[in-house]
Amino acid sequence: MLNLRSIGIIGKTYRHVNRYRQILTILFRYGFDNIIDILKIDQYLEVGLQMISRNKRERVEKLTPQERVRLIFEELGPTFIKFGQILSTRPDLIPLPFIHELEKLQDNVPAFGFSKVKSIIKSEFKSNSIFFQPDINSVGYKNDDIFKADSNKSETSEQESESIKQESSRKFTKNSFQFIGSPFESIEETPFASASIGQVHRAILRNGKKVAVKIQRPGIKKLIAVDLEILLHLATLMEHNIEDLSFFKPVKIVQEFAATLEKELDYTLEASSMLRVARQFLFTPGIYIPKVYMEQTTCSILTMEYVEGIKISEVDILDAKGYDRKLLTQRGADFILTQVLEHGFFHGDLHPGNIFVLPDNVLCPVDFGIMGFVDQYSREVFIDIIASTVMQNTPQVSRLLLELTDYDEEPDLRALEKDIAGFTGHYLSGTALKDINMGKMLQDIVQIALNHRLRLYPETFLMLKAFTAVEGVAQMMYPGFDMVSHAAPYIKKAKASRFSPARISDDMSRISSESIKLLQSIPRESLAIIRQLRKGKLTIGFDVQRLEKIISAHHQSNNRIALSIIIAALIMASALLLCFSVPPMVLGLSLLGILGLICAGFIGFVLVISILKQ
Repeated sequence: MLNLRSIGIIGKTYRHVNRYRQILTILFRYGFDNIIDILKIDQYLEVGLQMISRNKRERVEKLTPQERVRLIFEELGPTFIKFGQILSTRPDLIPLPFIHELEKLQDNVPAFGFSKVKSIIKSEFKSNSIFFQPDINSVGYKNDDIFKADSNKSETSEQESESIKQESSRKFTKNSFQFIGSPFESIEETPFASASIGQVHRAILRNGKKVAVKIQRPGIKKLIAVDLEILLHLATLMEHNIEDLSFFKPVKIVQEFAATLEKELDYTLEASSMLRVARQFLFTPGIYIPKVYMEQTTCSILTMEYVEGIKISEVDILDAKGYDRKLLTQRGADFILTQVLEHGFFHGDLHPGNIFVLPDNVLCPVDFGIMGFVDQYSREVFIDIIASTVMQNTPQVSRLLLELTDYDEEPDLRALEKDIAGFTGHYLSGTALKDINMGKMLQDIVQIALNHRLRLYPETFLMLKAFTAVEGVAQMMYPGFDMVSHAAPYIKKAKASRFSPARISDDMSRISSESIKLLQSIPRESLAIIRQLRKGKLTIGFDVQRLEKIISAHHQSNNRIALSIIIAALIMASALLLCFSVPPMVLGLSLLGILGLICAGFIGFVLVISILKQ
């Protein structure tokens, strides 16, 4: 489990100071140097700040703020790349232009060495493996081709080694290594995919099955732990020093991010997601989910079936091999519609690089690290929004939109209905359904919600992104595809299922069970309240937002009233002294009266200035 703790003075450890210095240097380079003054970080990082040269930072004035933020995340590495990718699913936290830019974040991280791959495999499977690489260009083998896991173990006999080498030379390429004492017969030295969290190698199991092995980067958990501690510290400073950001609760965001990242670092969860989706589409023609080998899967190693397919983005190759692009597009739409509207558990990252095409026009989605879940109630509200939008029922759409969002203050319903009326008029007045751009339509819904300070729940937005991504793939594969019409049968089926006998029976059973539990709890809770009341220990808790600021403003107001009374008293006293010519006299006027007026004028001037500043 990731160790996320609050940092008072960042522990003053070298790893924090050095990493903090790196973060601040990159912020300077991209023109965000004012963040030091705003967050008052210099009081925590005296040593780190002394090593930063403000004169040498690079200016990137031609880039937009969104582009600079994306480049900062890419330079800062795995934790921040993942943070940016997760932020790109949170329109309740950042504006849409930043979301569109953060969606471009790429895991451009170099692969780690094969020696570390071998160490991880030995550690995860508790094996004393022997690795060697057959050289297909020569009869003999060099000593460097033999790797042993335990130097205390006796060496393999010459005859056994020669037998193994001859067998391996028929099976493996020059960059393949055989594993003795591990689940893998062989594994390729060079990964065919590399990302921020891990990399993927081709391998062969002992039963001869070809597999893809995803191996987590060594030390990634420690690096992420340091970055999360720094992020938590920065978030705490933001809440204390930037009033506008306190509304978004940065500390809570970092804590949620840590929980999300912890799940992604456990490959057994991704394997479980693959198994769950595979069960959903077990009897669905045209969809294939790669097999997962759970016995060869751990928290840091994911072993799945190696699929040799064509990326769906390689349209020219698909055409050359005679694939049916229209059929593939329909199957892709069926895949996401079935997941979202029927199961509520869906692939959250269906970009073209994660969809392969197999023979017979079969779609094969991969990379199930990001999954979304939408409960039945939210699915039904979403379906009702689509139906009400088509019927141009503006009040209904407004009410349903409030059901799918969170808000602190009750929005102006008339203004919301006005915006939605303009939205429905734009998309449905004289426009054929096949010409509607669903992706743009969903983005406009999100923008309307943001304009009225309505926060979409993360899972809801991830669902909208999934539809947008699939429509983008559909437009690339078959530009004439009508996504709205294709979704109509699924919507009708989902609406009809609400009135099925099984659904009505389930609802009635649930309501009855909850009602019985409520009736059973009422006497117990009532007795508890009466006991507390009898003992005089009954307390009523309430939470007043920004209570400290209210008290501070009250004290400030009282101080100003007191000063005003003092000024009035000085003026009255000075007037009496002048009127009665109380000595000492200067130029025929009472000196004490003159001093009193001067003092009253000075205090009044200071009071006016403070009021104007406030």
